[in-house]
Amino acid sequence: MQAASVTFELIIAETREFQMASHSMNVHTIPSGLIQTNAYLLTDSVRKEAVLVDAPGEIWPKIKPILESEDLTLSQLWITHGHWDHTQGGAEVVRETGAQVLAHVADQVLIETPEVMEGFMGEKLGLEGFAVNQWVAGGDTLTCFGATVEVRHVPGHCPGNVMFVFADDVMALVGDAIFAGSIGRTDLPGGSFDELAASIRTQIYTLADETKLYPGHGPVTTVGIEKQSNPHVPA
Repeated sequence: MQAASVTFELIIAETREFQMASHSMNVHTIPSGLIQTNAYLLTDSVRKEAVLVDAPGEIWPKIKPILESEDLTLSQLWITHGHWDHTQGGAEVVRETGAQVLAHVADQVLIETPEVMEGFMGEKLGLEGFAVNQWVAGGDTLTCFGATVEVRHVPGHCPGNVMFVFADDVMALVGDAIFAGSIGRTDLPGGSFDELAASIRTQIYTLADETKLYPGHGPVTTVGIEKQSNPHVPA
């Protein structure tokens, strides 16, 4: 969920595609769901594979045409954290594709029994849980289309928030840990400003300044920009 103190301009749901220079991966940015959460569809037209990072509501009808038009198989769903706006469409994606789900075990309850979030949200959202096939932790490495991906644990917004760092592509998918000019809210159960600030300084600000940060809400930013101007967590 996005920062409480910042109102982001809602982005009309569309796919924005970026080609990585080092290999054949494309990054499709697809805002979806009630609060326009960013899903990232990573595709490789050579390997004919795809990986989805986060699954907001109504995401399946938006990624299905991309998968079909490029004849891609969605093999994995990576969850940056368990908040409802990042997982609401996950059960449908898994049913339709059989994708293997990766997430941090600290958010197991939120992902597999999401109705617990309706208590602190104060409304029924019709959330459906789904099983996680592989638990990841800080320091783990994954392989995506031949590229090595580092998992970094960045709690504070949510206990299980992780980020996925593509060092060769100088990019990271950060969930709601940090946004362009803001940070994730810390007033929800499991949140802590001090913990989030420490996560940002030790796990995000330690990346190269030119690293592009793909957040859960709003536009892409860079490590250098946030170190210089983020008003909530100065470097």
